[in-house]
Amino acid sequence: MPASPFPLVDLDLRLVQCFMVLAEHRHFGRAAEALHTTQPSLTRQIHRLEQQLGVRLLDRSAQRTQLTEAGKVFLPLAESLVGAATQAMACTRAAGRTGRITIGYTTGLTVTPAVRELRHRHPDADVRTLHLAWNAPRTALLQRRVDAVVARSPFSTERLHVTQLYDEPRVLVVSVEHRLAGKEYVTIEDIADEPMPRVQQSDPLWSAFWRIDPRPDGRPAPDGPLVEAVEDKFEAIATGRAVGVSAGVHAHNLRPDLTTVPLVGVEPSHVVLATRADDQNGLVAAFRRYAKAHLTGPRQAEPE
Repeated sequence: MPASPFPLVDLDLRLVQCFMVLAEHRHFGRAAEALHTTQPSLTRQIHRLEQQLGVRLLDRSAQRTQLTEAGKVFLPLAESLVGAATQAMACTRAAGRTGRITIGYTTGLTVTPAVRELRHRHPDADVRTLHLAWNAPRTALLQRRVDAVVARSPFSTERLHVTQLYDEPRVLVVSVEHRLAGKEYVTIEDIADEPMPRVQQSDPLWSAFWRIDPRPDGRPAPDGPLVEAVEDKFEAIATGRAVGVSAGVHAHNLRPDLTTVPLVGVEPSHVVLATRADDQNGLVAAFRRYAKAHLTGPRQAEPE
């Protein structure tokens, strides 16, 4: 029998994951708690991993656990290894269940008419829906939590297939006591000096679009409070510390101390269907057809 071109590797991924958790906490007790195991058991597992690798990964003292030089080298490799194994499992499982599709959608968007058509045309398929956070569509697709997403652009489309479905007008969101509340409409010039909130760790494409940054004349948008979530952004707007921009239809469900004003002279928000570029699932292609036919704007929307 010819020799295998790949050397046999005796490396337990469960032990690698234990090491990653311990490297994060730098404390055996806290890491053991996070792993729902005991400290002596975790110690044995790390010792087994060190035996498999033939090096010491950790220096342990009474106060703190530190990575050795070998441990520092191994940590990013371990993360890549576990990530690749996770992706391999997800891709393999997805290939074996072509009769299943999970359709994601973000706040204020409806997928019901297209989902109903898909279920009608493919009665034996397992069709599921999943609500996603505003900033999760691309990650959810690449991690294979969903197979298709109806969401508002922009976001990075690398490795994705994107179909534009319809547009929504953008509106200005202000406190009901703001000087612009009640206006028939506003322009970019009307809000030239109004600060706009910044959401931490938001996609730069998304942030630039919704803050209209830079402005048409090249000036940067005035910075408002730095917040952690969209809900915090609306709180800052309600207290008069900033103004914001939202999709017109979605903004109808705002809290009572906020109001909206049509924002003219700006590009509308685009509602799109995103899927993985290399997805061969026939149900994905079918849903794309039904989404283009049925998801044509808020007038046709039905509650999910």
